[in-house]
Amino acid sequence: MRRAHCERLPPPLPHQRYGEGKPLRLLSFNVQVGNSTRHYRHYLTRCWQHLLPHSQRLGALQQIAGLLRHYDLVALQEVDGGSLRSGYLNQIEYLAQQGGFPYWYQQLNRNMGRLAQHSNGLLSRLEPESLEDHKLPGLIPGRGAIVSRYRIGDNQLLVVMMHLSLSRRSRNRQLGYVRELMSDASHTVLMGDMNAPAVRLLERSPLEGCGLLAAHNGMPTFPSWRPTRDLDHILVSPGICVDKVDVLDFPLSDHLPVALELRLATPAAEEGWATG
Repeated sequence: MRRAHCERLPPPLPHQRYGEGKPLRLLSFNVQVGNSTRHYRHYLTRCWQHLLPHSQRLGALQQIAGLLRHYDLVALQEVDGGSLRSGYLNQIEYLAQQGGFPYWYQQLNRNMGRLAQHSNGLLSRLEPESLEDHKLPGLIPGRGAIVSRYRIGDNQLLVVMMHLSLSRRSRNRQLGYVRELMSDASHTVLMGDMNAPAVRLLERSPLEGCGLLAAHNGMPTFPSWRPTRDLDHILVSPGICVDKVDVLDFPLSDHLPVALELRLATPAAEEGWATG
């Protein structure tokens, strides 16, 4: 783990009381470095786009930025930090600029030099109280989690953004690590491409028994052109009120984005639930 800090893009937005009277709008999106995948055959016919630049990528990023403008806190997976394939454009910084986010962070997970800069990204309209960059365990290195904390009224919100392994064994090691990260938090959100259905995450993994809820109730996110599998999630702790949740019909990547609006329950409300 290393301490980190968000880059800041002037001018910052005016302070708003998110998560109390005003819902906090979250989005998790695996953007596949701006590649457009609409059929399984594109994994073969367009595989070169993972290594080389192409003319439609910037237009795709502009469409993604248009979507992100409607959200306050965004977790991005499969973004490029500036290499040959992205035209040496840091896609996280670009999306922060185009989406009007004053705070952003790039987590570089696989550094392939000029060929690729495999990364996770955080975009935020709120200034985090703290930010940590964690490398997750696994048989093959290159997975990570971004841990940020935000002050919401009198409460603190812990947000863990991640992209987990395909292997169940490695994924469970990573989830065990993540569970340790959230052990002292009263309000927690886990979000990202977790490469497993919600029922497996919550009932047959190290997250079992920790009380997290899958707000979108297993709605499928993959593949985007005919979704049948719920791989992308926003998981919340019981003290979080979910106003709205949806899997968005935005089939630009091979994954669909997951969106959620939340508020933190007041202490009085939580006490009422406990005694009701």
